[in-house]
Amino acid sequence: MTKLSLTRRSALGLAAGGASALALGSGVRAQARDKVRFGTNWLAQAEHGGYYQAVADGTYARAGLDVEIVMGGPQTNGRLMLLTGRLDYYMGGNMIQPFLAVKENVPTVVIASIFQKEPQCLIAHPGQGFDTFLDLKKCNNLMLSKEGQASYFQWMKAEFGFRDEQVRPYTFNAAPFLADKKSAMQGYVTSEPYAIEKEAKFKPNVFLLADNGFDTYSTMIETRSDVVTGKADITQRFVDATIIGWYNYMYGDNAAANALIKRANPDMTDDKIAAGIALMKQYGIVDSGDSLRLGIGTMSDAQMKSFFDKMVKAGVVTSDLDYRKSYSLAFVNKGVGLNLRKG
Repeated sequence: MTKLSLTRRSALGLAAGGASALALGSGVRAQARDKVRFGTNWLAQAEHGGYYQAVADGTYARAGLDVEIVMGGPQTNGRLMLLTGRLDYYMGGNMIQPFLAVKENVPTVVIASIFQKEPQCLIAHPGQGFDTFLDLKKCNNLMLSKEGQASYFQWMKAEFGFRDEQVRPYTFNAAPFLADKKSAMQGYVTSEPYAIEKEAKFKPNVFLLADNGFDTYSTMIETRSDVVTGKADITQRFVDATIIGWYNYMYGDNAAANALIKRANPDMTDDKIAAGIALMKQYGIVDSGDSLRLGIGTMSDAQMKSFFDKMVKAGVVTSDLDYRKSYSLAFVNKGVGLNLRKG
């Protein structure tokens, strides 16, 4: 497990739009900073950049926070660490897990969604008749993980008529896909398509599930219910500072944050980071839709209901589940950082 603690401040100023807990006076700055442990759900990468940015440029420090980023990975169970109090906040995946947490009476709650679109995509070879998302219904070698089969593929079946017999196991290795031009595979739009293009020297067809109706929020900030009620001020400052970090990472000087990412994960290179940032912008992963008006991190009751209804139709959850317990809008939709958007 890799840990990265806040150790320095930079000269970068902190700007925030709207009412924000980051409008701090000298009294807060003079006090000892509140310790916060935040866990990511995988190895450090551009898709985690805003958190590292807020460490690198002192945004968390100016919010009165001493933030430690606990890097996730294949041997790290961050969700369990959150539940046992070893983390204060955790980077969730999409809304299916929070819905299931309500079903199991697990006391967690989503308080912000950094990604407006889940980056999950399907990837196909060009020139093979798979030119649209629905063309993939003709693919008889659709490589999906067990997790994908249990979640978004259930939606694909219910919504569009995809079939179980199309599916083959996905081993998180692109070699079988590259060897079979009539195949398709899952991936993250910010990662696998770039890796395929770089290695195999062709540009694959990419179909973002979010752009075809899979409207879950993704890469959320989750915490325990007792943190929401008992540490509301710290929580608001952490959410606001994280939003500012993401604006500065996406639109400002992110060199220091990228240096921290590469230090935490030496396999992450400059070209991978640059591609990840460019693709997040291209597909509107972080900043699109409601966030253009309400700020990064935004969530809405309407979108939550839309996705919940899709998961009910797909048989992933039952209609009697009180999904509203899975999230809170109390800490977002305040317009924090809107003035930092560029372009």
